[in-house]
Amino acid sequence: MRRRAQAGRAIAARASALAAGLALAASVASAALAPETSLRPLPRASEAAPSAPAGSGAAAEAQPAPRPVYVPVFYKAEVRPTPRPGGAGSQRAKALVAPRAALADGPASALAVAASLRPSLRPRGLRAPAPSNRPAKAAVLPASTAVRTPVPTVAINSKLGKVCGSKEIIGRKLAPIPGRINGCGIADPVQVYEVSGVRLSNPARMDCVTAKALNDWTKSAVKPTFGRLGGGIREYRVAAGYACRTRNNQPGAKISEHGKGRAIDISAFTLKNGQTITVLQGWNRKVEGKLLRSVHKQACKPFGTVLGPNADRFHRDHFHLDTARYRSGSYCR
Repeated sequence: MRRRAQAGRAIAARASALAAGLALAASVASAALAPETSLRPLPRASEAAPSAPAGSGAAAEAQPAPRPVYVPVFYKAEVRPTPRPGGAGSQRAKALVAPRAALADGPASALAVAASLRPSLRPRGLRAPAPSNRPAKAAVLPASTAVRTPVPTVAINSKLGKVCGSKEIIGRKLAPIPGRINGCGIADPVQVYEVSGVRLSNPARMDCVTAKALNDWTKSAVKPTFGRLGGGIREYRVAAGYACRTRNNQPGAKISEHGKGRAIDISAFTLKNGQTITVLQGWNRKVEGKLLRSVHKQACKPFGTVLGPNADRFHRDHFHLDTARYRSGSYCR
């Protein structure tokens, strides 16, 4: 019994091995025949195989359909899509279709430039004026506002030093200054920077007679009057020196003494401690006014004309000092 059972199991094992081998062989065969048995796309009408002639024995055997041939298509720059019918852009699209044939051989960018948008035109008021070959006309200013170019002053001695024969007057000698209008000019001018140790805020041009008068007034009147107040006088604030103009800049008036280099205007006195006493604000003050009135009165000795706030509205903010001489003596107001 035991032998029969073992023999049966051996037979069953052989049978299963034989079945597995048959299945493997079938799968290999089906894989080999797969390309021949797989589905094929239908051929196009133009590529269909020609029918066999009638009565031929080969007609019974179907010929295999040829596989379609795929030809690659490359993009061409001159090809453009057909414009849409109607719509807002139809007229523009139709206008662009015509020149395509002419641009077939040219670069594709030419059509792009032609079809690109353009900015709107500016209003007429903002357009730039058309260029003209005519020379521009010079603007003519009225006589009252005409700009006058000052005559350049040439320094004979560029170094600062003693001038007008006085060691107390520091400045430089200048070349003669011609007058822009009749009556103006200085034949022998100097540019004064300092008198008796007191600086001028702006170097003033004048003749030596006026420079000496300013130095005498500084030494004999201004410095003793201010004394040690604020450490003493340090600087004059000069409002005007030489200027070729009429008196008080009034049309038709006589030539001012400023136009002859004989006058200087002083609007303030600066002390060594930095304090500034102005003619405009200090004239009516108790302490400062006393000092200003004193130096104003003492200026009548070296100068021929002395004008201040009490003279007129043109001199309310400065002292006018000039060396004009009158038969009746100095004119002080």
